[in-house]
Amino acid sequence: MRHHLGNPNFPFVVAPENFDKHTDRELLQYCLGATMYMPGTKDFAPKILSCAMPDLTTIVLCFEDACPEDQVPAAEENVHKLLATVTDAVDSGQLSADRVPLIFVRIRNLDQFKHFTSALTKHEARSLCGINFPKFNAENGYEYYAYLKDLNERLDEILYGMPIIEDPEVAYKETRMSELTGIKRILDKYRDLVLQVRVGGTDFSSVFGVRRGVDYSIYDIMTVRECLCDILNVCGRNNDYVVSGPVWEYFRAPKQLMFDELPKHSIHDYLLKRLPIVNNEVDGLLREVILDKANGFVGRTVIHPTHVRFVNALMAVTKEEYDDACMIIGHKQGGVVKGAGSNKMNEVKPHTNWARKVVMRARAFGVIENEEAYLHLFAAAQDQDAIREALASSRSQQA
Repeated sequence: MRHHLGNPNFPFVVAPENFDKHTDRELLQYCLGATMYMPGTKDFAPKILSCAMPDLTTIVLCFEDACPEDQVPAAEENVHKLLATVTDAVDSGQLSADRVPLIFVRIRNLDQFKHFTSALTKHEARSLCGINFPKFNAENGYEYYAYLKDLNERLDEILYGMPIIEDPEVAYKETRMSELTGIKRILDKYRDLVLQVRVGGTDFSSVFGVRRGVDYSIYDIMTVRECLCDILNVCGRNNDYVVSGPVWEYFRAPKQLMFDELPKHSIHDYLLKRLPIVNNEVDGLLREVILDKANGFVGRTVIHPTHVRFVNALMAVTKEEYDDACMIIGHKQGGVVKGAGSNKMNEVKPHTNWARKVVMRARAFGVIENEEAYLHLFAAAQDQDAIREALASSRSQQA
């Protein structure tokens, strides 16, 4: 797979790299991007075989919240069939191996995990990237990862685990830090099998009986913000683990990117000042992704296909960011250097972790010329000419 295949002619400064489940973990953990959840009962194989959603690189077939308990047997059967179908298509040449998305399943609990994988064949596992562990905590985490390790050995196949930190014990302030330090010990023990750490913003909100509206960010909900902050503090320090952002619940698909007025300044500036760009639902998502990046999240859970291109586009790195990051990493002796654009200080040692993360994001999502280029990266092919003309007109008016 490769990001932004829905916009194949986009002129990257540095193009994103191809990846699959066998890509080195150090890069692959940055590649998931917009990870779309869907019920395990959904027959998604036809869309995979036809490459109907080229921007979608990561999917999760859910046996838990998105699947009623009485439908779990049917969901398991459907996922076994889907995995076998995808592997068969690759083997027969019907589907190119580099167009297979990263496929995960979200299990309900340890017993259901064992039941599903007891029937998982090596043939099916070739198309499965890993398992999402819901309500992961310091009590159930060891059992999940110990069984996953045994499963990898039995199948002789790499299957990653992704803990979803959303348990009430993490939501509650009095138990949060002991839970998180316990979780971190588990992740460190099984580090090579941990692909990402995921967070459950909806579950945390539920604990406190709140729900953010379309005009608010998850970072405006103070109790949830504290949970996310502490997860990043424990799991994200020194780039130990990639932590992905929580789901945005609102959607209204734009048929085209029709702008009443194109941003005259930074797209980030527009969003953070709440000036309209697309529509309330998409602008809210974009605003959260900007705050995700500022806080260190990479990618996020999505529940609607229209969100995918927006999330993945904003994960791309501007040339100025990239030049700064390369400059910092290249200065082995330390010290301070003037940043790209001559508008900032690059202090080598304090900025090194940031620089490494930026370079990995650049490898996964590509490098774009500047923030104006985000508009082109968002857009479908039919919108490009209109945006190009409008930008040219906007520049001539400003001149």
